[in-house]
Amino acid sequence: MSPVFALAVDIGGTKLAAALVEPGGRIAHYDRMQTPVDLDAEGLWRSLEALLDKLLAEAGGGDLAGVGVGCGGPMRWPSAEVSPLNIPAWRDFPLRERLRARHPGLPVRVHNDAICMAVGEHWRGAGRGRDNVLGMVVSTGVGGGLILGGHLIDGASGNAGHIGHVVVDPEGPPCKCGGRGCLEAVARGPGLVAWAQEQGWRPDRAEVTGVELADDARRGHPVATAAMRRAGRALGVAIASATHLCDLEVVSVGGGLSQAGPLLFDPLEEAFRAHARMDFAREVRVVPAALGQTAGLIGAAALVFAADRYWSAD
Repeated sequence: MSPVFALAVDIGGTKLAAALVEPGGRIAHYDRMQTPVDLDAEGLWRSLEALLDKLLAEAGGGDLAGVGVGCGGPMRWPSAEVSPLNIPAWRDFPLRERLRARHPGLPVRVHNDAICMAVGEHWRGAGRGRDNVLGMVVSTGVGGGLILGGHLIDGASGNAGHIGHVVVDPEGPPCKCGGRGCLEAVARGPGLVAWAQEQGWRPDRAEVTGVELADDARRGHPVATAAMRRAGRALGVAIASATHLCDLEVVSVGGGLSQAGPLLFDPLEEAFRAHARMDFAREVRVVPAALGQTAGLIGAAALVFAADRYWSAD
């Protein structure tokens, strides 16, 4: 009997990743590539198709139960015309329509990449067994997804849980959304790097990354350390607000910047405890994503295999 997989895809400003995922959530086959930055819309689509073709060829067989995708937003949901802020080549790109044409007869379900991360953490990660979970991605951008009562909350337009645009500092830096002082503007990796360079950290380097910033913070560089504390405090403030609003049990934080560990989580916890003052909020656990960088792919697979909890649009 042939194995059955969900074809899971994770589309972000940094990488394109794809996997064949088993019904229990185990990744059987995986591949990824850096997101091309110099291609137009069709060139980027062809790059994604090539990645999927390579993955399926290397797997050497198996039946597909469906296609689940997490993609950076915003998007028109559930039709998934996508306009990822960090992928300028795609504006109103008909991603779900293209994938349906490529995989006729299969369910194709596309949601925000941060929502898929939250779903993955609830289904098979740090939020497993809990009914009220906020999942967050802190990377090129900051996003989130919200599970309440054991089910994904979509909201009116599919954007519920988008904690990246909670305002943490009304006088803070401008955000790509047009606002000011959003969590994403303060804590996203590229924004944090820019702030650190303005403060004198590697000011003459044109291309430096959040990974390098975290590495220097580990070595005790004062500006790099201050940058990580700045991000952690902003995250803690936003999470405290979300906890009071939604009565959460677990907040799972993933994405590239979360790999900084205590450099980020210690100031996060400090700020969270300072602001989460209601008795019910003090019981919340804020933890690193248990599934690491694969959370979004596993969540995308859950849109196929656990649609009763995570997909309401069909």
